[in-house]
Amino acid sequence: MEGAELELERRSKFLSGLIEKKKAKEHHEQPSKLSVRVRAADMPIVLQDRAFRCARDQLDSMPGKLDSKRLALALKKEFDAAYGPAWHCIVGTSFGSYVTHSTGGFLYFSIDKFYILLFRTAVEPLER
Repeated sequence: MEGAELELERRSKFLSGLIEKKKAKEHHEQPSKLSVRVRAADMPIVLQDRAFRCARDQLDSMPGKLDSKRLALALKKEFDAAYGPAWHCIVGTSFGSYVTHSTGGFLYFSIDKFYILLFRTAVEPLER
């Protein structure tokens, strides 16, 4: 019986170790605890997730006060580079807007107390 108890204790320690490693990994990989809330969207989920990640990364890199221009520029550049030109971004704690956007290119969301409007417009070549 002693051998079975030792084996049970060994397995218990092994499983406890795995659980602790998983918890440590999740804690290390856990994104910031910023509360993201979609207010309105006409954008695929994949693009929305990219916008959330980019905004979180920028906010995490700004210790102290939010630099709304820097956040707006980062989102615009990210989306211009990844999905083509004519993305626009407005960031603030209070603003009104009424915009025309391309189909599938509109996202209005908040992260904590900051509101972010990201949208795309059509680009047409100038006629000469």
